[in-house]
Amino acid sequence: MLQIFKKEKMWQKHSLKDRYDVVIIGAGVHGLSTAYYLGKLGITNVALLDKGYLGGGGSGRTTAIIRANYLTPQGIPFFAESVKLYEHLSQELGYNILFNQMGRLDLAHTDSAVFGLRMRTEFNRILGVDSRLIGPQEIKRLAPAMDLREGKDLPIMAAMYHPPAGVVRHDAVVWGYARGVGRAGAEIHPHTEVVGIKRENGRVTGLQTSRGDIKAGVVVNATAGWCSTIAKMVDLDLPITTHPLQAFVTEPLKPFLDISVSSANLHVYVYQTDRGEVVVGGGVDPYSAYSMKSSLSMLEELAKHAVELFPCLREVKALRQWAGLCDMTPDYAPIMGEAPGVKGFILTCGWGTWGFKAAPVAGKGIAQLIATGKTPDQIAPFSISRFSHGRLVNERAAAPAAAIH
Repeated sequence: MLQIFKKEKMWQKHSLKDRYDVVIIGAGVHGLSTAYYLGKLGITNVALLDKGYLGGGGSGRTTAIIRANYLTPQGIPFFAESVKLYEHLSQELGYNILFNQMGRLDLAHTDSAVFGLRMRTEFNRILGVDSRLIGPQEIKRLAPAMDLREGKDLPIMAAMYHPPAGVVRHDAVVWGYARGVGRAGAEIHPHTEVVGIKRENGRVTGLQTSRGDIKAGVVVNATAGWCSTIAKMVDLDLPITTHPLQAFVTEPLKPFLDISVSSANLHVYVYQTDRGEVVVGGGVDPYSAYSMKSSLSMLEELAKHAVELFPCLREVKALRQWAGLCDMTPDYAPIMGEAPGVKGFILTCGWGTWGFKAAPVAGKGIAQLIATGKTPDQIAPFSISRFSHGRLVNERAAAPAAAIH
């Protein structure tokens, strides 16, 4: 007998209710992750609002590199936990996110760069993260197509090898989380812009949106690019500047690179996707802006440095180029936790160039904060109060290819 199965929708459309326990502003990977882990904690009267479409902001403009080889004692275990969550996320969500743990090489071209990578490697190893310093011979074995630049400017002297690193299909992560959010009973409302946040007696009480007013006990600012605008609605100034970040991808090629490569001195990183395309990215644009238009000058700069590492790319065609927005804090670390003086207003923003890789652990931590009223130890160091108390988390050195230059 022929059986007909009803196909499950990835997520449902809903009418906007007049009250939710939690409203999350931003339906990107951080907002979705937070809603998903809230559902696992039994909090399901949740709405995610986004002025655009689902995952159409920073989550759709990422190069989706996952790693944990950071520098600080706060950042290393935080991102290591996120890598572990990513390793099992396909099974947990019941959706293949195409996580490829190809490993990563951070290159050193100068004595000072070797010293910096040695320090990061030792911090990683002390905190249980798999990283080690390797020389040119092993680098060549891992990436045979790479020019070691012997006798040239900026020769490759060493590299930090980080085997757990990988890449993931960004839209698959968004879709998988969205389906999990819908199954738990939370609602996703795209094309719903927040235009104001209501407060009474120092506490948030609701929001004004393009589709009407909503009452809410907790409001989460999980936006990228416009987190400062949302924070201004509760008279909160965030120590954040927003910069465009550009990348491009080539036409598909036969497989020649099965590891991610990053160069601090050349401000470029390169990896090849499972479809054969080569993804090339680098540092944020040196000016603050909200423009997501890509530029010929950045394409030329990234292409030049990619060819310096991989001469085989010289005649390859660029297929497409894009730009996203990065919210940069003074210490290059994110801001998480309840905003000072505004009860019920939760921040998960300032993610700079590494927001996508942190989404699982950040969402889990923010959900625990909302559910218990207590800040988990894992996210406590990233409170906004660190800037006034002088407890900065200096993670700039862990992402030199993405640093402002």
